[in-house]
Formats: sequence, structure tokens, C-alpha cells
Amino acid sequence: MENQVITVTSPLLPSLDEFIPYLQDIWNRKWLTNNGYYHQELEKELCEYLKVPYISLFTNGTLPLMCALQALRITGEVITTPYSFVATTHALWWNGIKPVFVDIDPESCNIDPNKIEAAITPKTTAIMPVHVYGKPCNIERIQEIADKYGLKVIYDAAHAFGVEINGKSLLNAGDMSTLSFHATKVYNTIEGGALICHDKKTKERIDYLKNFGFAGETTIVAPGINGKMDEVRAAYGLLNLKQVDTAIEARRQVALKYREALKDIKGISFMEDMPDIRHNYSYFPIFVDAKEYSMTRDELYFKMKEENVLGRRYFYPLISEFSTYRGLESATPENLPIAHKVASSVICLPMYHNLYDNAVERILNLIIK
Repeated sequence: MENQVITVTSPLLPSLDEFIPYLQDIWNRKWLTNNGYYHQELEKELCEYLKVPYISLFTNGTLPLMCALQALRITGEVITTPYSFVATTHALWWNGIKPVFVDIDPESCNIDPNKIEAAITPKTTAIMPVHVYGKPCNIERIQEIADKYGLKVIYDAAHAFGVEINGKSLLNAGDMSTLSFHATKVYNTIEGGALICHDKKTKERIDYLKNFGFAGETTIVAPGINGKMDEVRAAYGLLNLKQVDTAIEARRQVALKYREALKDIKGISFMEDMPDIRHNYSYFPIFVDAKEYSMTRDELYFKMKEENVLGRRYFYPLISEFSTYRGLESATPENLPIAHKVASSVICLPMYHNLYDNAVERILNLIIK
């Protein structure tokens, strides 16, 4: 249909024909949750696919952030970015930690390492950067700062599934990394998430924390929560893992078409691939310069919407603009000029594995005209 709605994302779904035998097996086993067979299989296969030593599965992508802070016993203040999804700072708030916002780098949209040191105080205990749109942060520089001041580093890697630098997993950076397996992500388990760590002892602590603190039938070692992934979603995740590489390649092809068509359009800019990086093409943000393009970001966004093309102003507003955080000293627009500029110019175009050529053409025609 010519004017059919083009959504900003579409979930990667396993074949129902393949999924039904897995469900039958789960029904036969009658083991629905609590570290069952498929849960264990998915952890094992994800470790292998993602090239990480230890992974702990969760029922969503926010709980790994909350448990990472608990596992590392983070308190006081944590330096982070205002340019992210609200879960990043909500996890801090729920742990009684004060977020301290630092401006972003205009090229990568990630936290600017050159602004971090000025934000460190005697109360600072950690840095929580975000690999925005799956583009790697400057992990070497961030680690240097963390080592210099004795800080922990927890990466919100919700967008960075499968991203590698020179063949090595980005998820091994810092003390821990967290993933989201939400339906909108490159790889999904409907809802889900994971926490990556470097040693067996930490993995055990995380597993205690996500299961009420149980270390045995009658032993509680910490005030844990219930963050476990169930067997149905773990089985679904195993099937999706088989097709995620094909989906990422399909996304790459969409990105190539967008770049080729938009490269000479005045007032429209976008991100290029970074050298030596295996990208996952989780998002395709464009940035609108109103003077050059003769239309504001919002005018283009609503024009697209009128034509049933659903982009997303991601991330707008900034986290620092929400009522919970607006009163923080670090949340002022004067402290975050680049983040404000980027947030007011961004539109993420539709991006998914089955975005067909005619849909891509419709999207591009709208922007080019």
C-alpha cells in the first residue's frame, strides 16, 4: 500500500514453526523460570557470540543497570550523559545515587571524555557512559580517567549488541556492561537484558542479586530483587541468535542506501561507520540544520508523520530536562550546550531488517523533497 505506515522499528521475530517445538519441550520439562535449561543455554551461547567471559540474563534492560550499581557497591555521585534513554539515570536514582551530567561529543553523541575530570568531586564513585546508537565511547580515555581517580566504569551498552573493535567485544570495556534485549533492539527476547562482567565471583554475586539474594535454599547473602529471565523468552532468544547476523547485514544495506541518497542534501548530516568497528546498525540518526535545510527538525518530523513515516526524535528531550533531574546543578543548559543542540536537531529514521526498498524510497523522497 502506497501510504501504509512505516514504523521507526520492527521486531526481529523467530519462526513460529521453529519456536513451537521449543515451547513443547518447555511444557514437557515444566521448568518455567529459575535458571532453567534454556536460560543456561542462552547464557552460554551469548558468551560465545558476544566474545565475553561471563553474562547474566535479566528480565529487562533496566534491572542490569540497577544490579551493576549494587554489585559494585556504588554510592554518592556518578558521572553520566544527559543524551540517553531515561533508564540510564533512573537506575542511579533508584539506588540513591546522584547523577552528574557531562556534555557530549558532537561527532559521536557519546559523553565527552574531556569534560569528565572537571565534574569529579570527592563524592564521585563511578562513570556511567552510554554507547549511543551503538557507536563506541572513547573507552581508552574514559578508563585512564577512571584509573587516575579510582572510579568504577559501568557502560550502558543497550544499543551495542555485537559491536566489536578490531575483532574484540566492546562489551568487555570497563568494570561491567549492560545490554537491553527489548523488542525494539537489534537482538531481542521480547523484553530482556543482560549484565556482562569479567570474573566468576562477580557473576555469582550478580546472580544472587537478581534472585532475591538467595545463595542456597536457606541462605540470603544480599537484599536482592527478582530480575530473572524465564524459559520462554530464553528459548525465543536462542532462535533469534541464529538469525541476528543476517538481520544486521540487512540493516547495513538500509544504512548504505540512506547515506548514498542523503550525502549531498544541504542541511542533513548523519554518522559514518567508524574504522575498525563492527557496527550493528541499530539506529540511523540524521541531524537537521534548519538554516541550511530551510525547515526545522520538528517541521520535518511532523511532515514525515503526516505521510505515515514515523521517525523518532531520539533523544529528545534530554534526560536533564525531565522534572526529576531538572533541579540538579549539572542539568543546566549552560552546562550541556552540545547535548541541547543535538537533541533539538535529531531524527532517527526507520531502521530494521525488513525495511524494503519501496519503503526506503518513500522515506528518502520525503526528506529530499
